[in-house]
This record gives sequence, structure tokens and C-alpha cells, in this order.
Amino acid sequence: MRRFKIIVRVTAALIVGAFFHYVLPQHDVVQVTSTEVIRTDFSPYNRLFYAQGDSGGAQQPTRDLRLINTNKRKTFLLGFVPRDSTAVMVYRNEDTGWIWPPYFKFDSSDLQAEAANIARGEDWAVITHYGWRIRWASIYPNAVSLRTVSGPDVTIIPWFNIGFFIFLMIAIVFLRRMWRQFREGTVDPMLDSAGHQLDEAQAGIAARKGRLARWIESWRK
Repeated sequence: MRRFKIIVRVTAALIVGAFFHYVLPQHDVVQVTSTEVIRTDFSPYNRLFYAQGDSGGAQQPTRDLRLINTNKRKTFLLGFVPRDSTAVMVYRNEDTGWIWPPYFKFDSSDLQAEAANIARGEDWAVITHYGWRIRWASIYPNAVSLRTVSGPDVTIIPWFNIGFFIFLMIAIVFLRRMWRQFREGTVDPMLDSAGHQLDEAQAGIAARKGRLARWIESWRK
């Protein structure tokens, strides 16, 4: 039973970690090489990883998909330690609108024009995105913003993610204390009262059984 609990907890932790890794913003140092628009047919297994079409347009099973092609600076430790080499990375550029995740992005056309302008030169840029690149399923991370930087050695500190996890830990501690107070003030007294009533009921049943047994025994005598 203990091993089963450990497996359940580890599985839950991995699911929660993967969820946060997908939806929280990530920052890549890139060189934009080109932009393009392709016609995309979504399948049941990759449709979940795409946002909606342009805000104000009709949602169709097939639509144009904006892509931003880049050379990405490789990193270690989830982007905290840069490497000297680069690799090709492709980002999609879709509006998130008012749906999940809540980036409230409505300027995909402007971002595509900005990426095309950066691609004309050799400037380095920081692209903020969420999501994963899964090549066999044709899934791309969604670009949220793009800005030029002085060079590939720029240090990006994920302040939003740091603040989010600090807030999350504080919220967990606060909710845990609230639950303990609620349990000690409401749940435990209710359980104690229910247990006391159950003991009284069992004692009453035992007493009635004893009287019935004595009455039957008197008739046998």
C-alpha cells in the first residue's frame, strides 16, 4: 500500500510539473531566419495543443498557420545555462484570445510582421513562448512576444515564473492552515460526535440484545 501511495504521488507530481512546464512562459534567445504561413489540417491527437484562429474569425478545422523559423541558442538546466551551439526551432504564432492559457494574445499579425522585420538582419532576439515542440506530431510552441537584444549572451531571468511559484507556495501554505483550522474546529468535532453517537447506539443495541437473551433464557428455565 505504501508503494502504491508513492507511485500515485510521483505520478501526480509529474502531471502537475508537465502542466506548468507547458503553460508557463519560457524565454529563448534566437536568431529569426524567416517567417511563413502554411495550411494546416488538425488531427485528433494534436488539435488539443493548438490555440484558436485569429480573434474575430470563424473557427475552421483547416486554417492557415503562421510559423516563425529561428536558430535557437542551446541551453542546459531548462534554459538557465547557455551553450555555444545553436539548433533550429520553429514557433507557431496564434492568438490565444480569452481562452486557455490566459495570455490574452490578439496581435499575431503584428508579431508576424515584427518577426519578418527582424529576419532581414542578423540581430539576436528573445522570444517568449509557451508549449512544446513535438516533431512527430507537428506540434509547435506558441510565440507570445518578441524583442531584440544586444547579443546571444544576454541573461534572461524568468521573473514571472519565480513570482508565480512563490505565490503558489504561499497559497498552498495558507490553504493548508485554513484546512487544519476547519478540520480542528468543524470536522473533528463532527467525527467525534458521530463516533460517540455510534458508540451509544451500539451500547443500546447490546443492552437490548442482553435483555432479550435473558428473557429467552428465563423461558428455557
